[in-house]
Amino acid sequence: MTEVMWFVYLVIAIAFLFDFINGFHDAPNSIATIVATGVLKPFTAVLWAAFFNFIAFLFFHLKVAATVGAGLVDPSFVNPHMIFSALIGAISFSLFTWYFGLPSSSSHALIGGLIGAALIKGGLAALHYAGIFKVLAFIVLSPVIGFGVAFAVMHILSFLVKNPESPRAIKYSRIFQLIASAFVSLGHGGNDAQKTMGIIAIVMFSAGMLGPTFHIPFWIVISCNLVMGLGTLVGGWRIVHTLGHKITKLTPLSGGCASTGAAVTLMVANHYGIPVSTTHTITGSITGVGSARGGLGSNWSVLKRIVIAWIFTIPCAGAIAAVVSLIVSHFAH
Repeated sequence: MTEVMWFVYLVIAIAFLFDFINGFHDAPNSIATIVATGVLKPFTAVLWAAFFNFIAFLFFHLKVAATVGAGLVDPSFVNPHMIFSALIGAISFSLFTWYFGLPSSSSHALIGGLIGAALIKGGLAALHYAGIFKVLAFIVLSPVIGFGVAFAVMHILSFLVKNPESPRAIKYSRIFQLIASAFVSLGHGGNDAQKTMGIIAIVMFSAGMLGPTFHIPFWIVISCNLVMGLGTLVGGWRIVHTLGHKITKLTPLSGGCASTGAAVTLMVANHYGIPVSTTHTITGSITGVGSARGGLGSNWSVLKRIVIAWIFTIPCAGAIAAVVSLIVSHFAH
């Protein structure tokens, strides 16, 4: 086996590591609300989320994977060294924000890594601007849509449920929240796992291992969903605390509304093949239910820290990837 092939397999292994980290880094997106409201115990909640992360491949076409694999960077510029650099940039920034309990986006860290590494490899000509524009637009749109849907659903249910503290209302609110969180986990698996699928497929394609036409073999699909599910089982309790307790006080009813806002946004993004941040989406949705309770239900100082992390994700991950790419290029020659 040649040195190049060994490096390709190393990059694939690192991609699976990113997928695993994405699972435990973003697990709080779907379980923070049900843990915070006591609908499920933490371990049961991660099992619940992991299951729906895993089965997501049964429900979604591979549009997001195709976007990441060939819609952001021109495949002719892609090689294993570039993908290696992008993954190191994404993993480094994701672990940094996880350590400090900040719900940043592993997805946008990966996209930032790809952009940074691609700029070193081929300059501006290496980028597909239409695909990047869609990603950048949904950095704003995904939390806004999540906010709007959660805000509206919260108002509607607050009007329909006259006594939300009654045993009957609490019972049905808990069921509602459980179902909504399942759809968030499904949407997360359908969006985030596909990003790793696209990365593995494009690095194999660049090495001539997929034939003349870019496609995503089924073994990549099933393995990425499995690894993300395993990562979800590890959890991510620092971020659970931030999302579930620090942004706003949640009840089963408001938690279900927040999860509904996030789930709707993810389903729309998956349908159109847009890589979005589940983290951005659920944060916007939680803020929406907090605002529906009079505009003062959200902790804006915490949200400010989160938004700052969002702003810096793509450029910071891109800068790390660019530095790694320069180092790798030096040694590769």
